[in-house]
Amino acid sequence: MADRGDGGAADAASAALPPEGRRASARDTVRLAVVIGALGVVFGDIGTSPIYTLQTVFNPSDPHPVPVSTQNVYGVVSLVFWSVTVIVTVTYVLLAMRADNEGEGGIMALITLLRRWSSQRGGRAAVVLAGLGIFGASLFFGDSMITPAISVLSAVEGLKVVEPSLDSTVVPVTAVIIVLLFLVQRRGTAAVGRVFGPIMIGWFVAIGACGVVGIADHPDILRALWPSYALGFLFGHFGIAFFALAAVVLAVTGAEALYADMGHFGRRAITRGWLFLVFPACVLSYLGQGALILDDPANISSPFFLLVPDWGRWPMVLLATAATVIASQAVITGAYSVASQAAQLGYLPRLRIAHTSESTIGQIYVPWINWLLMVSVLTLVFAFRSSTALAFAFGMAVTGTITITTLLFFYVARAKWGTPVWLLATGATVLLTVDLLFVAANLTKLVHGAWLPLLIGLTAFTVMTTWQRGREIVTAERARHEGSLREFVDQLRSGQRPVLEVPGTAVFLNRGKQTAPLAMRANVEHNHVRHEQVVILSIETEPVPRVPADQRIVVDGLGYGDDGIIHVTARFGYVETPDVPGTLALLDPALTEGPLHLDQASYFLSKIELQRGKAPTMAPWRKRLFIATSYITADAAEHFGLPQDRTVIMGSHVEV
Repeated sequence: MADRGDGGAADAASAALPPEGRRASARDTVRLAVVIGALGVVFGDIGTSPIYTLQTVFNPSDPHPVPVSTQNVYGVVSLVFWSVTVIVTVTYVLLAMRADNEGEGGIMALITLLRRWSSQRGGRAAVVLAGLGIFGASLFFGDSMITPAISVLSAVEGLKVVEPSLDSTVVPVTAVIIVLLFLVQRRGTAAVGRVFGPIMIGWFVAIGACGVVGIADHPDILRALWPSYALGFLFGHFGIAFFALAAVVLAVTGAEALYADMGHFGRRAITRGWLFLVFPACVLSYLGQGALILDDPANISSPFFLLVPDWGRWPMVLLATAATVIASQAVITGAYSVASQAAQLGYLPRLRIAHTSESTIGQIYVPWINWLLMVSVLTLVFAFRSSTALAFAFGMAVTGTITITTLLFFYVARAKWGTPVWLLATGATVLLTVDLLFVAANLTKLVHGAWLPLLIGLTAFTVMTTWQRGREIVTAERARHEGSLREFVDQLRSGQRPVLEVPGTAVFLNRGKQTAPLAMRANVEHNHVRHEQVVILSIETEPVPRVPADQRIVVDGLGYGDDGIIHVTARFGYVETPDVPGTLALLDPALTEGPLHLDQASYFLSKIELQRGKAPTMAPWRKRLFIATSYITADAAEHFGLPQDRTVIMGSHVEV
């Protein structure tokens, strides 16, 4: 009999358990797998922050350097520890992650909640905060460009520590890694994702172990865990500590990822991964690096890699490179998700999206965003050439997003849970004071690189708000051209519009059921024909991640039950990709006024050609921007899953 090995022994032990025990064991296995998956995706960014945080704080070339002294080292390490505790553990893990939108998290989830409440209650504050949230999402695009550049650069810079003569190879090696990273994005992360978790577990164990070695050489560094050292440094040496905050914030980069990826792994898995492995490992690394600097101030050149024994530096450089690639992967896919959700909510044009996993909904690939990010990241690498130079720019994007998320959370807490005002005011005062201190400190780096994420954020914000406004104008203009759908159907019914009825099924995609599709109106007015079965289909994106199958379709006979014309509303969540043929296949034949021959159906789309008009609807430059942005709109037939050989596109002109 063949030896079953460990797996066979485990199976035998499991079989010996009672049914309740087997179910509990299976649940524990699933929970562990989810936690491991979260470790491989969620914590890459924040988990690689120890590579460059303390090095940046004590960087002698900083415009406002922090002098290396025993008191300052204790103060900085304490400030890092308590910043991570307050911002990540309290703000995100304990508070923000409880404010979800049907299980989805992130700043876009908060925006959809605010939009829903503003439409129901008409609150001006919710509208203003939703606009502020869009700016926060725009800053995230800046984060998505800077994170791969600074993360991979900081890891490859370990080559200089191992072999100083390799200094000139850092930038070229970084560029090659980044190009390869973006080239493989189209293959998806489904297969690679299975190895991400174990790699990151190895990473956190390694940095935690190195931290323990450093602490053992200088155990007094543990005193930095007391808040008195952080407060004493901040208020006793405010002139130094205030500027240091611009680098200390690097310790919390990636905090938004904990929240944004909640929909994929759940709050419990992320919370457990953070509290039981990631947080302790990062704290040990910071403490160990602090101890190393106390032993020799010259170690500020690269305290992370110098903390590693000589024999382990090459493996650590390789492990750090792998970890930073994973960190980059997480933020790149996060950018895909934010762009996809923004397009679904009407802040960006429809983008071509490829789902790279049949089992994991959130794994998507957005080609246009991918190539934009690659060019941007490479530009940053060649322009800044070092992680310390990029660090000046990094903090602004992080602090801006964190502050806006905190502000939106407290509004949601009041609107969703009815939390007492006095409790909200107390919590908001404390947390927003911390956040705003970081924002103010990073503003001092404005001329040294902090302008970059602000510029990226303002550019993205301008594009998104311009597109939203342009869509409103085009919608109103289209409604004027299309006319009332009910009146159009009445005219067909009464014979006012004599047409020839041809066999077959025609599906007209339209924005709603208030107006007649331009393609259908053109078919009747110019070709004088209509199909025997006509389905007018409207796709609605709801402010929830996913819509249950039993709530997907609403059918309206448009006043008549025997004319073969129906209106179908198909509802999708903002993380779903509409599949028109698949959705129509769900229709109950009893509601369609006759059989729909979907295998031979013709699909009609109305294509709008935008032209700049003289009406003062928007500033001229915004009109040009809106029209230019429309050119990246994905092919509608492909986006909605329509068969190319049975899709007819009819065009018309609309002025903005």
